[in-house]
This record gives sequence, structure tokens and C-alpha cells, in this order.
Amino acid sequence: MTGYAQVRAEYNGWGLRVSLRSVNHRFLDMRMRLPEGLEMYEPMLRQVARERIRRGHVDVYVGIDAAGPAAVQVNHALAEAYLRVADELRREMHFSSEPDVVAVLRLPGVISGNGMAAPESEEEQEKLGERLAACLEAAIAKLDEMRSSEGAHLAEEMRARLGEIAERAARIEAMAEAVRPTYAKRLEARLKELTAGAGVDATRVAQEAAILAERGDVSEEVSRLKSHVTQFGRLLEGAGEMGKRLDFLLQEMQRETNTLQAKTPGADAEGLAITDLALEIKAEIEKLREQVQNVE
Repeated sequence: MTGYAQVRAEYNGWGLRVSLRSVNHRFLDMRMRLPEGLEMYEPMLRQVARERIRRGHVDVYVGIDAAGPAAVQVNHALAEAYLRVADELRREMHFSSEPDVVAVLRLPGVISGNGMAAPESEEEQEKLGERLAACLEAAIAKLDEMRSSEGAHLAEEMRARLGEIAERAARIEAMAEAVRPTYAKRLEARLKELTAGAGVDATRVAQEAAILAERGDVSEEVSRLKSHVTQFGRLLEGAGEMGKRLDFLLQEMQRETNTLQAKTPGADAEGLAITDLALEIKAEIEKLREQVQNVE
């Protein structure tokens, strides 16, 4: 499900910034970017994210910003080296002017304020890791709030589609029940017509007609379809990870609808009406499949 979140914190005069961006995907695909020198924290941060996010294309970006004067570091040894060279040139070339301190600060490497080196001690490394993990967890919590809001709207849309499927399934059930005796009589009449004068037992003909009518009965498929619709609705009312279970139920609903359509008898008005309803159900299932890709 789509969403964006960002959390900021401070650590030893530096500003930590953790950003999350999520878009729809069937599985979890995570990309993570960390500043140079902090790569050691990537496995830990990936584990934190995996424990909270199950599906989606997720981009995790960790940024380091200067939070104040403490973030500016001066390389005194390098500055002194520059000044020694400048003083030597001044004496050799007989310059009278003194070195400009501001100009020295602008020389390459004298000031480092664009990045933060990884802590050297284990204690400091652990503290920074804890701070980064806390930022990521807070960003995920914000992301969940945004996705929950979108999820509530999505659930309403899916419930509406489930209602359409249930309504059409009920109509198919009523039509199939009404058509079944008529279909059996038509088969019996047709068989008698084809076997006229062949001395075939009438009882046997009636039995065969009943068997063929039974094979065309779609009541079991409709019953299972309605059951899957009910289960789907219950899952929507629950919480936790449900995307894969919804996927499975939609596959089963699609299978039952295909079987129902294949068993629909004849090309008469009743059969065509049932076929049209089955096609409408399949269209709703496909729309639900697209929406379920957004569900974790």
C-alpha cells in the first residue's frame, strides 16, 4: 500500500533523518540507502523493517544533516600544514601579507561538515544503532497510520464488490434451481426423440436424463462461492497480515466461477442469463485481485 513518512532526531550534534516510501507490490522489495560510513547498520535496519512491513516496494533512506556548530569539524593538522607551506612561500617570495584564516578554512579537507564518521567504540556504535532503529520504527509507525487510513477506504470498496458477487451468486442459485426440472424434462424429451423406434426402455431414458441434469447442476459451485465470499468478508473485518489469504480465496472464487460457467446448460435464455452473471462475477473478482495487491 502506498505511503510516505519521515522522522528526524539528533545524535552528537548531527541530525538523523529516516524517510520511508512505500508503493504497492505483491511481495516485499526493500531498497535501502545509508550515508557513507554507516553501511554497518544496514542489516540491522533491514531486520527492523521486515518485522513490521510484509509487502510493497519500500525505499528506506537514512540522511545525515548538520544540526549545529558541533557538526562542523576542523582538521587542525591539515590546516597547520597549509599554514606552514603558506609561511614558507611568504618568506621565499618576500610577501608581506599574513595568511587569511577564512581562505585557509576554504581549502580542501580543512572543514568536514557534510558527513559523519561511524563511532569507533562499541558503546558509541551501539548507541547510534539504537537511535537509528528508533527513528526507523517511528517512521514505520507514521507510515502505518497513512496506510491504515487508505486501507479503511480500500476495505469499503472491496466490501461493495463482495456484495455484487454475493448478489449475482444468489440470482444464479435461484435461476439454476428453477431451470433444473425443466432441463431434465428437455433432456428426456430429446433422448426419446433420438431413440424413437429403437426399443429403448423409457425408464432407462429417464434415468440417463436425470444423470445428465445432475452433471449440469451448479448448486455446489454456487454454495462454495458464497462460502468464499463470507470468509473474505470476515478477513476484512480482522487485523494482521491477510493479503496472501485474500489472494488464495480469490483464486478459489475464480475456480468455482469457471466451473460454474462450464457446467451451465445449453444456449437457451436461462443458460445465457447464468453465463452473463458468471462473467460479471469474474469481472468483480479481477477487480478485487487488483485491490488485494495493496493489502499486506
